[in-house]
Amino acid sequence: MWTRAFRKAVDALGAVISAHQGMTIPLTAIAAVAAADLLAGRNHFLAPMMVMAPALAVVTTAWKRTLLIGLLGGAVQAALMPYDGVLDTQDRRILAGMAISYLTVVLFSAYASWWREVRTEQYRAVVTVAEAAQRALLRPPGPRVGGVSLAVRYASAADAAQIGGDLYAVLDTPHGVRALVGDVRGKGLEAVQTSAVVMGAFREAAYDEGGLAGVARRVDASVRRHVMDGEFTTALFLEFPAQRRAAEDAEIELLHYGHVPPLRVSPDGRVTSLDPPEPWVPLGLTGFVRGAPEPWRVPLGADEVLVLCTDGVIEARDPRHGGFYPLAERVGTLVAGAARDLEAAVGRLYADLLGHVGGTLGDDSVLLLLARPR
Repeated sequence: MWTRAFRKAVDALGAVISAHQGMTIPLTAIAAVAAADLLAGRNHFLAPMMVMAPALAVVTTAWKRTLLIGLLGGAVQAALMPYDGVLDTQDRRILAGMAISYLTVVLFSAYASWWREVRTEQYRAVVTVAEAAQRALLRPPGPRVGGVSLAVRYASAADAAQIGGDLYAVLDTPHGVRALVGDVRGKGLEAVQTSAVVMGAFREAAYDEGGLAGVARRVDASVRRHVMDGEFTTALFLEFPAQRRAAEDAEIELLHYGHVPPLRVSPDGRVTSLDPPEPWVPLGLTGFVRGAPEPWRVPLGADEVLVLCTDGVIEARDPRHGGFYPLAERVGTLVAGAARDLEAAVGRLYADLLGHVGGTLGDDSVLLLLARPR
């Protein structure tokens, strides 16, 4: 609660600063110092406190305005000197020292403000590149793909970026709507590179391969070929077949590669974990085992919601008590009956997740809701 209140206060302060080009706070400081000096009387020279004005301008405005603030503060100091009797001093070296000290602070503040502007532009460039990379890599789908409705929340734990090691895709192919949710081991640039390998292979194979097992084999082959030994990606493949029976008898096909099992939420809030009959190792590690995973089918009613996620969701910890996020316990209430409004449902679920962790997730995470409403 306090964290959210602090963030709102900071955002409000930032809006005020932005609306006035960052001049409000340093100008207020100049006025406050001048008022304090006048109220203190002629025997108290408080004008040297004016150095706080350019120092504050460093973090609120541009370097040219910082210089302007410094000049204005210097002019106010000069105007206060006769009132405070400073000009009556016999040792002019004191005045020279004050002037040099103030000028040094102003020039250093202008330089610091200029450097902050440069770093801010560099940061914006990094964020812009990260956003472009995210769009190219993830290509967020619309609210409906084929006959399937969906909603997603994606969060990256990486600094100055919106992409990470978690991945997802939902594609409308000649074989039906096919989806993938995965989690690359590790974080940072290497995880993003592995994500690119997995996503690229899936997008190609999903259109070409007639069966879900064939799609997974091609993705696994790409991971083993292009990703360094020992790195792996947990994944869950899913297919809504193109030719399906009546909605009440519809089935989906699943294929497991070491990933978090999905949850099926009925309209009345009942939650079922769709555990694989035979769990399998992640992509990239299949060379160490014999055989291959077998797809399995489960029914999915027209008003039921399928909830897919990565371990960044179920392993999110409450900072007060250290408990993991109880997704299976809470998802029923938050998602029940939401097959026709998945965006609102995923918003509630994500907000509840953030509330559990105190507002900030410590790991990459994906929440993907799928449904085939009537």
